[in-house]
Amino acid sequence: MAIDTDNLSSKYRIRLVDVSNNRLRVSRISGSDQEQDLVEPTNVGGLGRVRHFQRQASTRWVQNPLPIDPACTRLHIDRCDHMAAQVFQNAACNWRCWYCYVPFDLLAGKTANSAWTTARDLVDAYEKLTDRPRILDLSGGQPELTPEWVLWTMDALEERGLLDSVYLWSDDNLSNDYFWRYLTADQRSRIAKFRNYGKVACFKGFDAESFSFNTEADADRFDLQFDFFRRYIDEGIDIYAYVTFTHPSQVSIRDRMRRFVDRLQDVDPMLPLRTVPLEILAYGPVVPRLNDARRRALEFGQYDALDAWTTEIEARFSARQRALPIVEVTWAKC
Repeated sequence: MAIDTDNLSSKYRIRLVDVSNNRLRVSRISGSDQEQDLVEPTNVGGLGRVRHFQRQASTRWVQNPLPIDPACTRLHIDRCDHMAAQVFQNAACNWRCWYCYVPFDLLAGKTANSAWTTARDLVDAYEKLTDRPRILDLSGGQPELTPEWVLWTMDALEERGLLDSVYLWSDDNLSNDYFWRYLTADQRSRIAKFRNYGKVACFKGFDAESFSFNTEADADRFDLQFDFFRRYIDEGIDIYAYVTFTHPSQVSIRDRMRRFVDRLQDVDPMLPLRTVPLEILAYGPVVPRLNDARRRALEFGQYDALDAWTTEIEARFSARQRALPIVEVTWAKC
């Protein structure tokens, strides 16, 4: 059965957030299967980790400038190809992407492998880290189950005088409307105007079939992703996109990819140039989830889809446009 996204979102939000006390539930990474894949030990009492973003992580794939280029631009530092980020993960997700590097038992808001904390406590601990990374990454899970987290973190950074030295980054799987349902217009405006903040939202596939294959959610949710992304642009959020290309069928890949890029351009003609395909690799927790269809998607399918994506981008944008740094790609409709 497909995941009932709305019901699961509501269930997990109850587990994840205590708005009256400004608390949320964050995953305890220490002792989990995810810990085995980390380059550095967990920190902040096992609630945090350091992630190393690389522009060119694979010779088989396109470069990923996120969040490196936005962080360098906002922090006024020279362009680089590697940046570290301090990561915290909220403790639930309403989808079950089979390629997720987070073990599923860290995605259900369980008390056994998570802890109540506040954004202020997390920022306090982050500030005290030796060799503190310049990027603070609010990940998950699905951070937008608790949209207050970004706002609370901004307040904590401002209180500690870290506005000019930290770039705040958050993830979103485009699964719900909680950003609008639980935040006021004033709160949303404060987030949009926070000068050192950027957001990335991930399209989980390039059509309804690949979306459902990847997430285990109802295929009808695929269309909603575009609506939510458009609303973020309208809010003035500095937002970028990821897309995953794993899929179960090799039939008509080029036609399906053409329609996907059409959909992106319906949101904004320049959105494809602010969209970065993600290569999916089999990290530790992923391996037990693999079956024949998922192995084919990893070994062949996503690379055929990337070829189709590259063809579309080259056909629709000039060499000058394609060479623009992602932070210099501006919305055509704004």
